[in-house]
Amino acid sequence: MSKFLKVFSVVSMVSLACVLAACGDSPGSGQPSATSGAIARPQSTAAVPVIVAKVQRSSIPVELHAIGTGRAFKTVSVESQVAGIVKEVHYQPGQYVKKGDLLVTLDDSPFVAALQQAQATLARDQAQAKLDQVELRRYKELFQQGIVAREQYDQYLATDSSARATVAADQAAVETAKIHLSYCSIYAPISGVTGPQLVYPGATVSANSTPVLVVINQVSPLYVVFSVPQQYLGRIKQSMAGSRLPVQATPPGSTAPENGYLTFVDNTVNTTTGTIELMGTFANGDHRLWPGQYSNVVLRLGEQQNVVIVPSQAIQAGQQGDFVFVVKPDMTVAVREVKTGQTAENETEILQGLEPGETVVTDGQVRLVPGTKVYFTKGL
Repeated sequence: MSKFLKVFSVVSMVSLACVLAACGDSPGSGQPSATSGAIARPQSTAAVPVIVAKVQRSSIPVELHAIGTGRAFKTVSVESQVAGIVKEVHYQPGQYVKKGDLLVTLDDSPFVAALQQAQATLARDQAQAKLDQVELRRYKELFQQGIVAREQYDQYLATDSSARATVAADQAAVETAKIHLSYCSIYAPISGVTGPQLVYPGATVSANSTPVLVVINQVSPLYVVFSVPQQYLGRIKQSMAGSRLPVQATPPGSTAPENGYLTFVDNTVNTTTGTIELMGTFANGDHRLWPGQYSNVVLRLGEQQNVVIVPSQAIQAGQQGDFVFVVKPDMTVAVREVKTGQTAENETEILQGLEPGETVVTDGQVRLVPGTKVYFTKGL
């Protein structure tokens, strides 16, 4: 009986070992099954999917980034040249007007009457001048015949000269009256956008004084003013000597920049901020930029050749500075501290820490720590 119990115990233990071995081969044990499916998986379930890119040697634009403010290319305050009463306003606030468009008309009745009076005076004096000319010719003949004295001839000669001068003055008065009459129709001196309406029909205006009739801002072309640190002044002046420096301005809510050129460098450095004011000129044909509007400005100074670059999204910020995750040949990652330089067009210059040909992670860093196994889902 004791022998039977011993044999039974041995058989039970062997059976239990077989059951445990079978459980270890089950699909839930962490080992992939050869017939589990057609989807390829990494060799280890601990591997993290990442997107990677190769470290390259290339050229990178040298750019300065700043916040700029739009400024009207021209600003004109339109005033009346004559005193009068506003008869009609022809513009709408905020309207785009072209040079020569009618803005305001004044009551021209007094000026029409003044012109008619000047014309009448001219006609009277012209008639008198003709009579004086006839008298002068008559007395000239009599003087040449010795019938009249020299004094009488000289008197008629002076009268004729005075009549000519009077006619000339009358003609000038007529022209002046015409000019004053023309001032009753006030036109846009430049193309641009009108400001708020400042006068209304019935208002009295004075010559060359308040109230201003309207303010017009020329927005095409348009300036964008921005400032950069003074240490870049030498490089900017050097680059300007060779060619026009391109400037891009991107208004808020837009991803497409407006292209222009640097046209002005201030003649004084701001000693309070240590910056130098610059100004770019933009065609602004679609009026995307606006006076007073802030925009992101990029000033391109040239290109730096043969530099090490990586996609900007590979750069991570840490307590010790910038770093990247480098993929080693065994498909694990290591942390590498880097020193960065210029950033342009989603590419960042690496001054120290990486060599061309190395592989860096550009997406998926949040799940990584040094030594993490990875596999590539995209990149290279």
